[in-house]
Amino acid sequence: MTALAIAAAALIGYLLGAIPVGMLVAKLARGIDIRRSGSGRTGTTNVLRSVGPLGAAVVLLLDVAKGLAAAGIGGWLAGDWGAVSGGIAAVLGHTRSIFLGFGGGRGVATAAGGLAVLAPLALVGVVPLFAVVAGVSRYVSLASLSVALAAPLIVVGLLILGRAGLPALVFATVCCALVIVAHADNIRRLRDGTERRLGQRERDARG
Repeated sequence: MTALAIAAAALIGYLLGAIPVGMLVAKLARGIDIRRSGSGRTGTTNVLRSVGPLGAAVVLLLDVAKGLAAAGIGGWLAGDWGAVSGGIAAVLGHTRSIFLGFGGGRGVATAAGGLAVLAPLALVGVVPLFAVVAGVSRYVSLASLSVALAAPLIVVGLLILGRAGLPALVFATVCCALVIVAHADNIRRLRDGTERRLGQRERDARG
């Protein structure tokens, strides 16, 4: 029964994560297909550039909510490991949505929602880190990669202090890998010096 419950949590989590919030918001707000604008991704940053701050705020909140709901439902179905299963599946669904031909966003906001269920204290570390890196560098991708790498380390610290469990560490570690894979193109552009900063036009980034 537990294995079936964990599998059910994963299925529900994937379907929740796969809901193409960014695409829906862009279509409703501007009548555009977000996949044909900017980076082609459906996450907050591309919506910010293509639709504006209000649309981006809506997408951010709903993408976080997908992770919260997936991990919460998974936890209700099968405890902590159900939360891990549902939360990871939601991040996978967000980055590889069945409704978008297995495209999607980068997974950071949805992972943050899952982390809020499994290790809420970790957000005390990752949210300020994201804000500082994004504010100083103006690279959202660099900030996203920084928090993805930092999250498992922060959870290890919480684990040592008895404020988080092994399921939270597994979740943070797997999501770190998923987020890094989803940022493969950003990593190449950061290396080549062609990644766009916040507020920078595409032709400016290309020099």
